[in-house]
Amino acid sequence: MEKKKRRLGDRKDGQLLRKVDPMHFITPLLYPNRCDCEAYISETVELDTINAYLEKKNADNPEFKYTMFHVILAAIVKTITLRPKMNTFIANKNIYQRNEVSASFVVKKQFSDHAAEALAFIHAKDDSTIDTIHADLYRQITSCRSDKLDSSTESMDMFNKMPRFLSKFIVWVITRLDVHGWVPASLIETDPYYSSVVLSNLGSIKLKSGYHHLTNWGTCSLFCIIGEKKKQPVFREDGTYEMKETVDLGLTIDERLADGYYYSKSVRLLKHLLTHPELLELPANQDVEY
Repeated sequence: MEKKKRRLGDRKDGQLLRKVDPMHFITPLLYPNRCDCEAYISETVELDTINAYLEKKNADNPEFKYTMFHVILAAIVKTITLRPKMNTFIANKNIYQRNEVSASFVVKKQFSDHAAEALAFIHAKDDSTIDTIHADLYRQITSCRSDKLDSSTESMDMFNKMPRFLSKFIVWVITRLDVHGWVPASLIETDPYYSSVVLSNLGSIKLKSGYHHLTNWGTCSLFCIIGEKKKQPVFREDGTYEMKETVDLGLTIDERLADGYYYSKSVRLLKHLLTHPELLELPANQDVEY
């Protein structure tokens, strides 16, 4: 993503969009809260081509195997890169273009009730591919499952150790700073709600896909829930059907950023990439026909 010179009105994480159509200018003034403007989209993806692709990628038995999550993450990164309105956000009633494409998710250190969680944060580049993202994920997940805490978790732990009245006051002050983009970088460096998209792989803990809310804290305008793999009938035009392995995706989007057509075309691109995963080996900013 091309880095532009910072101007008056810009934030450290995004450039103010100064030329927007009247509807998208007035909407944040009427509806300033992100959580009041959520649109939910549910999609089902057939896994035939993804499974075949993963079998090919893992043929050499790498130490860190490629998984469906890597494919979905890479597809979302490429979709956001090619569809820039998916990488905007509204703060203080203004629309900003985010400076980078980023993705975040929670890593469970162990699958147990009392195990700690850590935050993983991917900073994508224009030339990112599924292979570079896979390598970054390996480094991130290995670090997350160690005893080391990420910076945002360390900051939250610091507040937890303070007297309750003091931590409440400081957090209140920080939420005021959040409105203007003045929160110290050390506090939000790995905060998932300051990324382009938050992903939650519920299928890994045997749960179905579903709706997940956005938050008024931070700048994230897209949430993706990945459900558990399942077999279901896929019908053909002649009425016959075949049982296929599928996965459900739940996408929650801030509807103030673009119109329905733009979102529809973006989802079509995402599904095209998931059914043609070899396209994810191209640089993220390289166009594809769909």
